[in-house]
Amino acid sequence: MSTPVAKPFIRVNGLRKVYRKGNQEFLAISDATFEVAPGELVSLVGPSGCGKTTLLKVLAGLQDYDSGEARIGSATHPFDPSRDIGMVFQQALLLKWRRVLQNVMLPAEILGLPIRESRERAGELLAMVGLTGFEDKYPYELSGGMQQRAAIARALIHDPKLILMDEPFGALDALTREKMNLELLNIWKRSGKTILFVTHGISEAVFLGTRVIVLTASPARMADNIKIELPEPRTLDVKTSETFGEYSRRIYHLLGLG
Repeated sequence: MSTPVAKPFIRVNGLRKVYRKGNQEFLAISDATFEVAPGELVSLVGPSGCGKTTLLKVLAGLQDYDSGEARIGSATHPFDPSRDIGMVFQQALLLKWRRVLQNVMLPAEILGLPIRESRERAGELLAMVGLTGFEDKYPYELSGGMQQRAAIARALIHDPKLILMDEPFGALDALTREKMNLELLNIWKRSGKTILFVTHGISEAVFLGTRVIVLTASPARMADNIKIELPEPRTLDVKTSETFGEYSRRIYHLLGLG
C-alpha cells in the first residue's frame, strides 16, 4: 500500500517580480516554481541580489509580485501571515533594553496571547535552544550565537506554521556558524515546523536542507530544485562524504562557479 503524498504547504508557480524606478526596471525573480511540503526544511541558495530575500518577503505578505502564484495553506487549512509566520534575520534584532525572556515574549504580547501560557512556552523554548538560566540576561551579555538562539525562540513563541530565516548565521564566525547549523537541525526536528532558510553558503544549504532551491544571479531565475538525500541524523562528518561533495559541485556549476 503506497504512502499518501502530503499536499504542498507552499506553492510557488511562475512567480515573477520586477522592481521599477522611473523608467528603469530590475528583474528580482523570474519564473520561480516550487512546492514545499509540511515540515520540510528547504534551503534557498544564490549570490547576493538574486532575489532570495524578495522571495521571502513575498511569502510573508510584505511584498507584492507581478505575475504567477504564491500560495500558503489551503481552503481547508487557511493561513494568516500576521499570525502564522515567524521570522529570523541575519542580525538577532533583540531589543537591548529588554531581558532575554522579555524579548522572546514580544510576539505573544503583540498578538495579545495569554501571558501566563506564553511565559511557560517561552521557558520551554529557551530550554530547547539551550538558554535555560539566561532568561534575565540582557542581549549584550550573550554571544552572537546565543542571541540568534534567542531570536529563534522568539520566532517560535506564537507557534507559527512557517519559519522564514534570512541568512540568520551570516554574521557569525565559522565555528559558531557550524554549531548553529547543528542546533537548527535539532530545533527543526523537535518543533516539526516548516522552514525556508535563505543562505549564500552552498555547503550550509546542502547540510541543512531536505531540498535546495538554487537561484542564479541577474538575469534572476530559478535554476534547480534539488532533493537532498543524506544520512540522518546529519552530523558534520557528512560534509566529508562523496555524496555531499556531489551535491555541492552540482550547485557550484549551476551558479557558474565550477
